Amino acid sequence: MRVTDLVRAMEAIAPLNLAEPWDNVGLLVGSMDREVSGPIVLTIDLTERVLAEATGARASAVVAYHPPIWEGMKRITGATPRGRVLLGAMEAGMAVYSPHTALDAAAGGVTDWLCEGISGGGAEGRVAGDCRALLPHVAREATQEVKIVTFVPERSADELRNALASAGAGIIGGYQVCSFATMGTGTFFGGAGTHPSVGAPGRLERAAELRLEMVCSKAALPLAMEVLRRFHPYEEPAVDVYELLGRPERSQGPGRRLVLDQPATLAALAERLKAHLGIAVVNVARAGDEDRPISTIGVVPGSGASMAAAARADGCEVFITGEMKHHELLDALNAGTSVILAGHTNTERGYLPRLARRLSAALPGASVVVSQRDRSPRVPV
Repeated sequence: MRVTDLVRAMEAIAPLNLAEPWDNVGLLVGSMDREVSGPIVLTIDLTERVLAEATGARASAVVAYHPPIWEGMKRITGATPRGRVLLGAMEAGMAVYSPHTALDAAAGGVTDWLCEGISGGGAEGRVAGDCRALLPHVAREATQEVKIVTFVPERSADELRNALASAGAGIIGGYQVCSFATMGTGTFFGGAGTHPSVGAPGRLERAAELRLEMVCSKAALPLAMEVLRRFHPYEEPAVDVYELLGRPERSQGPGRRLVLDQPATLAALAERLKAHLGIAVVNVARAGDEDRPISTIGVVPGSGASMAAAARADGCEVFITGEMKHHELLDALNAGTSVILAGHTNTERGYLPRLARRLSAALPGASVVVSQRDRSPRVPV
């Protein structure tokens, strides 16, 4: 097994196109061709303590949920803790991979795991309620960014279709030369100096035509347009190019809007969350009657304040996340939304055992272990 196999398995679990644009995800340290002979260590934060643990276990790779390379770095030396961690991983020949917000947004990822516990699902993978992304991920297929529409005599349609396909149009998944055609009637009036291939200039003509439609990537569009003009029988072919919208994926994207099968009070939700995360304390900010049954909940792991407004706009009565700033919390309360804060890494760390099982299933024979020295920097006293 090589690092490329680990990367492929992680990207199947948490596709990198789901990550936030500001994030730094994927393989951060290491070579794709390097052999993975030792354990793969899972951690939330790659600290010096965790690195020492991984080095002692002769680990070949670390999957660090939070990227250890975040902002721009001008040098990697032993002068800083982050530099020592990265330098140590490199010297040990250890690959470092980070999934972060891709793993949050993925179906079956960190956020869905939180919803299982909050909803009282009672079984792994089961959410007791309707659960969808707060901001559904919009899938954009590279080969379907635009649609080319032209109008051509039926006798010339096959030749033009094949020519456009040779230029990269008409690709949908594993299928090629994909098109749609409908019959209709076109009209034109050729002016002086024109040379219509049907009829004659100086009079209104009607022609039986096919409306030919084919999807295309933006990269292939210039060549496709050149080919269309070359193979189209008309002196001035009519061509429309439409930009296509992406397709929202309800189960993937940042945050979740959870609608419970059985409404619960704020206190009951707090108890469920504590039990699910294995912690003794959460912080609760009430915006109304604490005994009122609640149905609709916004859920974001880590630091989710940037999505609180989206949750409110989507009808969420309670917003559950790891941490928020004081004024962000007040904004939520003033808008009538109660908040439960469980601690940033508390809302993430409990997913690591499940990730270990998923990686082990994807990489038979690999030793995947959860770090024993990774822990929240905040502890109740």
